[in-house]
Amino acid sequence: MHITYTLTDESPALATYSFLPIVKAFLSKANIRVVSSDISLSGRIIAEFSESLKEDQKCENALANLGELVKKADANLIKTPNISASIPQLKAAIEELQKKGYMLPNYPDEPKNDEEFQIKSKYQKILGSAVNPVLRQGNSDRRCTKAVKDYAKHNPYRVVPFNPQSKSRVSYMKDGDFFSNEKAVLIKNDCLAHIEFVSENGTKTILKEGLKLEKNELLDATFMNVEKLMRFYEEQIKLCKDENLLFSLHLKATMMKVSDPIIFGYAVKTYFKELFEEFGKEFERLSINANNGLNELLSKVENSSQKDAILKKYQEILSKSADISMVNSDKGITNLHVPSDVIVDASMPAMLKNGAKLWDKEGKERDANALIPDKTYATIYQAVIEDLHKNGTLNPAKLGSVSNVGLMAKKAQEYGSHDKTFIAPENGTMRIVANGEVLLEHKLNKNDIYRANQAKFDAILNWIDLGIQRQELSGDEAIFWLDEKRANDKIMIELVKNRLKEKSKNIEILAPYEACLKSLELIRAGKNVIAITGNVLRDYLTDLFPILELGTSAKMLSIVPMLNGGAMFETGAGGSAPKQVEQLVEENHLRWDSLGEFLALQASLEFYAQKCKSNKAEVLASCLDEAIGEWLENNKTPSRKVGEDDNRTSHFYLAMYWANHLSRQAQDVELQSFFKDIALEFSSNEEEIRGQFNNAQGVKADLGGYYKFDNAKAEAIMRPSALFNDIIAKIGQR
Repeated sequence: MHITYTLTDESPALATYSFLPIVKAFLSKANIRVVSSDISLSGRIIAEFSESLKEDQKCENALANLGELVKKADANLIKTPNISASIPQLKAAIEELQKKGYMLPNYPDEPKNDEEFQIKSKYQKILGSAVNPVLRQGNSDRRCTKAVKDYAKHNPYRVVPFNPQSKSRVSYMKDGDFFSNEKAVLIKNDCLAHIEFVSENGTKTILKEGLKLEKNELLDATFMNVEKLMRFYEEQIKLCKDENLLFSLHLKATMMKVSDPIIFGYAVKTYFKELFEEFGKEFERLSINANNGLNELLSKVENSSQKDAILKKYQEILSKSADISMVNSDKGITNLHVPSDVIVDASMPAMLKNGAKLWDKEGKERDANALIPDKTYATIYQAVIEDLHKNGTLNPAKLGSVSNVGLMAKKAQEYGSHDKTFIAPENGTMRIVANGEVLLEHKLNKNDIYRANQAKFDAILNWIDLGIQRQELSGDEAIFWLDEKRANDKIMIELVKNRLKEKSKNIEILAPYEACLKSLELIRAGKNVIAITGNVLRDYLTDLFPILELGTSAKMLSIVPMLNGGAMFETGAGGSAPKQVEQLVEENHLRWDSLGEFLALQASLEFYAQKCKSNKAEVLASCLDEAIGEWLENNKTPSRKVGEDDNRTSHFYLAMYWANHLSRQAQDVELQSFFKDIALEFSSNEEEIRGQFNNAQGVKADLGGYYKFDNAKAEAIMRPSALFNDIIAKIGQR
């Protein structure tokens, strides 16, 4: 067995330049091989088009290779956060690579021939949640470690008080959304199905063939009525104007890479309805796609002879309509500028911990109307606001913890729907058919957004069992978050009840809204609770509660026990990564917190020790655990301020504490003897090493790119202490 460490994007990737050499050096003393695998956005683009590139530019398809690895019993993978690219991000990455000499084709928004259709198809594989469904061949176990939780209680983040008079709210569609239109079925026998669209005149079009369905698999399908979606937007824009609330839209255009950009585009077209009506032909000539946001629109308008008239109308609409919440007030970047700028699982908790306020164009905090069009999961955020009104500001110094066991194996549920999401070309009926039998059927109007989702039976059983196991091991109360009013969940509830009965267990089942309220009640009382959820709620809750409890979701331990016996260890969220890279470029200060990487490495070492019966790996894991505790106790988290300790210095302190604990343990004399001298070198040179790190700050940093760093430049920036580098080299060489 070896350990695979992924190379990804933005600040997690920068941190890897500093941290991975430390990991390789320390683990070499236990003869543990660490290999890296590039699944960054640029790496995935290059791999997809390698056959048309120069020999020295080609690379392996690392994601495909890892997809095979995670199916093996000896898989041991540490995964850092990657960019789940929106179309604007993909285009920016392509442009950067082209400037670096990579002969890549442009992304064709509207393919005109077979070649362009093939190019777009390749790029579509890279968009959104391209990585996670491939790697997550198991269900999710995410929780906060005791050391992290204790530190957070003793050092709570600064809470913005919630004003009981707050008018902030969460708004969702009452009808016509995915929730209200969902139908589901439990598959009786293995079969091959297809998805077809039948127009009102009887013309049949096969949209997807060869859909493999297994016995007891849960299949659901639904659609969003776009006429009702636009009506919803119009009502909410008026409400925001009337009640002086900020208009803010919260979607997941990265993971839900097909459906959510379209839902986002309708918000842009509805808010700027007059603009699209008056200049529709010019926008068509400029190939403006509202799904890509205002940023692309404003950029393309620069080349229009009608630019002045368009911009005048644009400003007129902004001045008379509801104020839009801002992503960056200083730069005039609104909530509607780029679909990937506002990601619901990160943006909503950030709003809630900020007194349920967002920022307006002047940078002032104001109450907001958070629009989450589909009701399915919007109610959890509504529950938090109601709880704040009833019970007041949350106190992180006293809160218990919500951990999560999430169904996600085998592309479960919505995050596996991309190849089964379609836009109705005209009025008609969408059907899923197997062996001549119609499994699911929906009547759609033109442009309605349809999607079908799957959840394999073995993945469901594994998820239920994992939830039971976590409840038994922890002793904490557990709740299945399932809504009997939702077609999918109604069937899932029966599967859960049957499995609980088989196992002689009794775990409560509540709809997400009620489950969220009860979880808040429990953690306010200082108790812990396990949320056992489907795939999307897994994603949302592992940001929501950690951000409310800890101020960040980057400090969670995330383990994916694979169905076939291997394991993946994920290292937290990268939602703030772009701003951190921006600060590094401007000030050579990286505030990325690598605690998630530390926790993942420790768990990975424990897994290695268990699988390989390695005493040295067990000692490394145990001492790393103690080092993390000391690191937290001594508050070595990176500062946000230039000139103070940052990500690089935090790695030095972890290495020093790790070496100290290895030199003091008595389980492995060889490791103790070796690290005795290393620990002394670290401690005797602490101030000089720290000075070398911090003195390197305060200047601009040239990374040689954003989506693809220049390795030599990035390594020089992230490893500025020659003395520390020498000691790490000694560990690896001896």
